[in-house]
Amino acid sequence: MSGSRMRLALAGAALVIAAVLLPDRAEAQFGIRGGPLGVARFAVGHVIGMSRLRHARMAVRGGRYRSAALRSQDPRQDPRGAEREQMSNPYILRAALSAQAALSGWRGGRRPQGWWRHPDGSYGWAGPVFWPFAHDDLTNAVIFADTTSISLYGYGDIYAAIFAPYAATELAAYTAPQSRRARKIPSAQDICDVSDPTGFPADRIAAAVQLSELQRTALDDLRAAWLAARDSIRAACPTQVPATAADRLGLMRDRLEAMIKATDAIAPPLAKFVDLLDDGQKAKLDALANERRAALAAGQRKDARAEAACDPDNDPRYDVKVQRQYEQLVQQQWPASDIASTLKLDDTARARLDVLQDTTLRTMETLSACPTKAAATPQARLSAVKARLETMLQAVKGIGDALDDFEADLSDEQKAGFEAMGPKRGV
Repeated sequence: MSGSRMRLALAGAALVIAAVLLPDRAEAQFGIRGGPLGVARFAVGHVIGMSRLRHARMAVRGGRYRSAALRSQDPRQDPRGAEREQMSNPYILRAALSAQAALSGWRGGRRPQGWWRHPDGSYGWAGPVFWPFAHDDLTNAVIFADTTSISLYGYGDIYAAIFAPYAATELAAYTAPQSRRARKIPSAQDICDVSDPTGFPADRIAAAVQLSELQRTALDDLRAAWLAARDSIRAACPTQVPATAADRLGLMRDRLEAMIKATDAIAPPLAKFVDLLDDGQKAKLDALANERRAALAAGQRKDARAEAACDPDNDPRYDVKVQRQYEQLVQQQWPASDIASTLKLDDTARARLDVLQDTTLRTMETLSACPTKAAATPQARLSAVKARLETMLQAVKGIGDALDDFEADLSDEQKAGFEAMGPKRGV
């Protein structure tokens, strides 16, 4: 199917889904303003009731894994892998660590899941920290050709920046000195410090590719640049609580800009190293990504249905993942009517709120949650990652401008009322 035909098919499917499956409020928000492609990506399942028991069982297991992971605090140990005496899965460990960090200070922290989680179980916001595994995601995408984690960042994270899941006191616990009462809540710096659990795989590359002395020197330079990039991303970790939606969007901009600068810093030594390799060595470098994916899939019994969620021919009635995405989408509806009535908005302010809402919803189209096929070379993959980050940065900037316009004529009381809308959504 050609690209244009697929777009038409997705658009038609989205309109049918929006008309038949979505509740009235979600239909109004996601059926038209959100754009058909966004709906087709996310709202493709409605049979949630039968999966409740399965979700509950998974949640119990997930809680056990998270607790075990945080007790060890060892990035080499994955509770699932340890129980089965198999290869540890870094993605499961990451999801466990970010979930524990995200939920530890939240008023709903005793629940197994929060509404702003990613479909893989991880969290884009862990307390005041946006994109906790930013550097690790760069490594996975560029070296191991896996853009799955990066592709999950988009609408849900921006929504969580506007309507924060945390109350001010809950966020403060992540940056305040740890008291006995709050010692189970990790600090923002602690969250940022575990952003690179596996490190740059220089030794694995050297062993697999069998480098000459000149090539090894180039690899050492690449590793040094990679570590410097990690440190620059960590430097964008918040030291103060982002108290408002504008502050949180500003933090997103800072983190995204740091990641983009990191890709620029990595690009020259990466190109130099790869250009020194012959075709056979390049093939061995590419084989690392294939071997890693195969080992993880075999060791953790990877469910093929998870990848099928992005297949336009997939039947959502039998896919738990897309059902969960639909459920999450409904949870992330805009409380536009509540905002208008609570803040007593006039027609001008209501129109500006509509612009803010529409601008945000369009990110479901521009930032698809379905990963694209990875490029053939590390340099091309790095360029693709940078392009994705730049797209998200532009989206965040546009939403920030729309938010500034909306709040321009609001009173302090109305602004405070708007900020209070967020924590209510975690109750």
